[in-house]
Amino acid sequence: MLALQGDFREHLAVLTGLGADAHPVRRASELGAADGLVIPGGESTVMDKLSRVFGLAGPLRAAIDAGLPVYGTCAGLILLADRIDGAAPGQQSIGGFDITVQRNAFGTQAESFEADLTIETLGAPPVHAVFIRAPVITAAGPAVEALATLGDGRIVAARQGNLLGTSFHPEMNGETRFHELFLDLVDTARERR
Repeated sequence: MLALQGDFREHLAVLTGLGADAHPVRRASELGAADGLVIPGGESTVMDKLSRVFGLAGPLRAAIDAGLPVYGTCAGLILLADRIDGAAPGQQSIGGFDITVQRNAFGTQAESFEADLTIETLGAPPVHAVFIRAPVITAAGPAVEALATLGDGRIVAARQGNLLGTSFHPEMNGETRFHELFLDLVDTARERR
């Protein structure tokens, strides 16, 4: 669990509730012991800067390239994206996910909203998704699988190999199925080693 900034405590609660041995990661040495990583929602520009200050950006990208399962929600999705529309001046991403994301795609905090999403991979019932200053995926490479879209076709959840990302915050309303999917990716990656 990347614990530099954002709602990492909520993700830790979901993961430990599912029986995972989840710990905060703030340094590259802690990353080396992780079988998977969740990058939470928060402020993507702050997380980007802190990941570089703490020397995590390079090792995290190397771990992603080596197959580390990573799940990014909201700002975490932005950090995983190879390309950012509307990036703040100097903002970078860690990358690895062959997607373009548009930051704050729905506007300000006042335009935050909730929606029910039918996600075939997760089955019934629909996922009640909480969007807070959320990004959307505006372009995806051929290896990316769109898992959820809004009624207008914009992608809000996707997977590429060991990478999983959502524009919304399942950790905020008791929705555990994305975390369960992430833990399945971790188990599969562990078995392949």
